[in-house]
Amino acid sequence: MSERIVVVGFGPVAARLIDELLPAVRTGLVQLLVVGQETEAAYNRVMVAELGVGRTTAEALAMADASELESDGVDVRLGTKVKRIDRARQQVVLSDGTAEHYDRLVFATGSRPVIPNLTGLNPDPSRPVLPAGVTALRDLRDAAVLRAAVADGKRVVVLGGGVLGLETALAASEEGAQTTVVHNGPFPLGRSIDRGSGSVLTNSLRAGGVRMAGNARSTGIETSGPDGSFSALLLDDGSAIDGDLLVLSCGVRPRIELAEGCGLPTSAGILVDHHLRTYHEPHMFAIGDCAEVRCPDGSCVECRTATGPSGLVGPGWRQAEWLAEYLVVLARDGQAAADAVEALPMEKPGVVVLKARGINLAVAGDNQADPWDEELLEAGAASGRARRQISQWADPEHGRYVKMTTRGGVLEGLVAVGMPRTAAELVVLFERSSELPADRSLLLRLDGPDQIDAGATSNDPQRTVCRCAGVSAASIEDSVLDGCSTVGEVSKATRAGTGCGGCHGDIKGIIEKHFQAAAA
Repeated sequence: MSERIVVVGFGPVAARLIDELLPAVRTGLVQLLVVGQETEAAYNRVMVAELGVGRTTAEALAMADASELESDGVDVRLGTKVKRIDRARQQVVLSDGTAEHYDRLVFATGSRPVIPNLTGLNPDPSRPVLPAGVTALRDLRDAAVLRAAVADGKRVVVLGGGVLGLETALAASEEGAQTTVVHNGPFPLGRSIDRGSGSVLTNSLRAGGVRMAGNARSTGIETSGPDGSFSALLLDDGSAIDGDLLVLSCGVRPRIELAEGCGLPTSAGILVDHHLRTYHEPHMFAIGDCAEVRCPDGSCVECRTATGPSGLVGPGWRQAEWLAEYLVVLARDGQAAADAVEALPMEKPGVVVLKARGINLAVAGDNQADPWDEELLEAGAASGRARRQISQWADPEHGRYVKMTTRGGVLEGLVAVGMPRTAAELVVLFERSSELPADRSLLLRLDGPDQIDAGATSNDPQRTVCRCAGVSAASIEDSVLDGCSTVGEVSKATRAGTGCGGCHGDIKGIIEKHFQAAAA
């Protein structure tokens, strides 16, 4: 008898889970119902800003085709909400009035944008009603609003100094809009980078045509534009930043209301164990932005220091792939066999990359200590464990900065601005927990004039090019040898480049290198 699985949510992570379950659906081992609140099937939400500035299309962002899934036997309900979950009857009650049974239920509800508590905005972040000229840039309709503003060369104000906000501001500026980034603190990305890299990044953003308003606390919005639309962001010092469109980029919050409503334990996200099962309910699972892996075993060292959901698509995809295997084994071989499946490995600290025309930034781990911060450098240096060491180099005039935080020669943190080859090598060393060369300056030379044609990692076929999907250079090169000649074709064959898009340039470089060699 087949198992009936209900997936609540139809974003990128749910799309990966469905894709992995399709073989089991085709053979009849699994019945699959997917409930999506939006009227569109899953698309790459991370790339919505690229769509908003006209650099890609909605078709290119699509990650699933509802009609194709239905032809394979998947029951897809678009434009439908799950109103509540009846755990006792194992049913989901839908907004169309129907109730559907499940044997297994997967929460893939993702996250919603944080709506700041500003005068003029709806104070209820779970049900925001934004005035005209204000968008959170989360879906295809938001992208259309940004596209219209950019096409008309309007003034775009971005509230928030995270990666997505900065990338949106840079892209909009490059396409002709007047952009201003407003953020708390002296520099953007303040939770991830240090003062030196923050100053260099700020100067690089300004050189890219983006106005920066730091140490700014917003209090409200003014809506004196046409038909009561946004006209200015008000600050606590009495000043205002005029604009035609306000883009809210203040982070996201996991969507956990359904889980809370049916009595499941939650924290920042829906609490799940290392098998992605919700507490006290083995029939229910959570993946992606809404899932917080923190098992109930108080002796688990990994979970003792675990943080909330990462907010990155890569970890969500790995959860989806793991859970698909688990669910198939469960349906085919039973609970004992499923329990024997090796638990999902804990995620390593993520690498954040910002790539734009003329700006390159990579950051990972802890970067707050400076070379002279003895207390921070000695932290954790007990029982013979080495103290932290800092290697730091800056060239603010040319927009370059590198900091390496090591312990026993192994990277614990890195930040690199304007040094793309050095950053690429440091990221590889960080992800592999490899020891750095004793002479750290060797890494800086990767961006020297004698390295224009080849970086340190360019000839390493095992390096990870797409961190979101975990695709190596060798896999991309194989797809090119098999006939792929564009980034889109490589993405379709390998899934590389289907996440944040930060690797598109690297994929293009591999393709060009292949065809240049063929022409020679």
